[in-house]
Amino acid sequence: MTASAIPARSTPTPRIQSVDALRGAIMMLMAIDHIRDYIARSAQQFSPTDLTRTTPAIFLTRWITHFCAPVFVLTAGLGAYFWMTRGDHSKAELSRLLISRGIWLIVLEVTILRLIFFSQVNFTANPVILVILWAIGISMIALAGLIYLPMRVMAAVSIAIIALHNLLDHVSAQRFGRAAWIWDILHQQNVFAFHGINFVTAYPVLPWIGVMAGGYCLGTVFEWDAHRRRSFLVRLGLALAAAFVVVRAANVYGDPLGWSHQASPVFTVLSFLNVTKYPPSLDFVLMTLGPAMVVMAWLEKFHFAFMNPLIVFGRVPFFYYGAHLLLAHLIAIGVNFVRYGAKPFLLIAPPSMGGASELFPVGYGFQLWAVYAIWVVVLLLLYPVCVWFARLKHRRHDWWLTYL
Repeated sequence: MTASAIPARSTPTPRIQSVDALRGAIMMLMAIDHIRDYIARSAQQFSPTDLTRTTPAIFLTRWITHFCAPVFVLTAGLGAYFWMTRGDHSKAELSRLLISRGIWLIVLEVTILRLIFFSQVNFTANPVILVILWAIGISMIALAGLIYLPMRVMAAVSIAIIALHNLLDHVSAQRFGRAAWIWDILHQQNVFAFHGINFVTAYPVLPWIGVMAGGYCLGTVFEWDAHRRRSFLVRLGLALAAAFVVVRAANVYGDPLGWSHQASPVFTVLSFLNVTKYPPSLDFVLMTLGPAMVVMAWLEKFHFAFMNPLIVFGRVPFFYYGAHLLLAHLIAIGVNFVRYGAKPFLLIAPPSMGGASELFPVGYGFQLWAVYAIWVVVLLLLYPVCVWFARLKHRRHDWWLTYL
């Protein structure tokens, strides 16, 4: 069913609770990873997926947060479809919203969020790291054009991007000469300079465009009756998860980092799960979105109260994102002030986020249990604030709230 074939509704339809609840769950998980970056001792010393140094607990703490970005991007595509079909909105109106919102997210990424996340203001002294909001913003701008394709064609394009982009893994940006920066943005983590400012493409965007477009196409499924929709989501999710196991087991295609047998069965499993996020490989997308589809179908069985944390956090994802980064950073500064006193390194990004390790004391950071303890504190503090903002968005429909 194409979006244009859906009649305009005189009143907005209710929000899809399963989507809000799923998004709320991954927003809550997201905080674990960022708190880990700020205060975990292990995060300052090695990558949590480095199988030569990590532990199962550290690895899985990172691995569970792998679900956040794909689900966030997928539900952003779903949200775009719902926005158009809930009221009398045209594709032209949706396209304008996607472009303006995409630009807004990019601007916030390189200004306010850069200050909150990395404690960086100067554009020449420090590189500008382009992370998730940048990827979402570019994907929204791309989606603004893709929505004009017939729905079947758009679905085919999104699947092709996700499934085939790993064929490009061996293509180096250098072969494009002066246009190398375009390839860095699309498919390769790298650094490129623009007017004397260095940009780090931490989140190459091509696969994310495919995921967001796929989410938009998935929106048509929510026009079906509940039983048919749940059945489809379960079958799709299981198919994606099974495809991950098969493709990953073959160890031929689907991820630039192959798995291998390790010294113990546990670490062999970790190697199997250790797939590439930057950019998200085919294995990464299958591994994360497959279970997410099944969970989304399962969540449809429940009726959630407005005050349920899953619904509260899921309805204000961008507000929560900025607020949790600010709060996590402030708490990290506070606990380190108590531990180390007033030191210059308190106000700069830790080594795990690009800070100079020589400026930090030996053994800087806390054990993993502290990450989970602070995570609980962050959620408890954010909940009443997000309830207030969710009520505001429910009560008012000012245009500017669309951007928050």
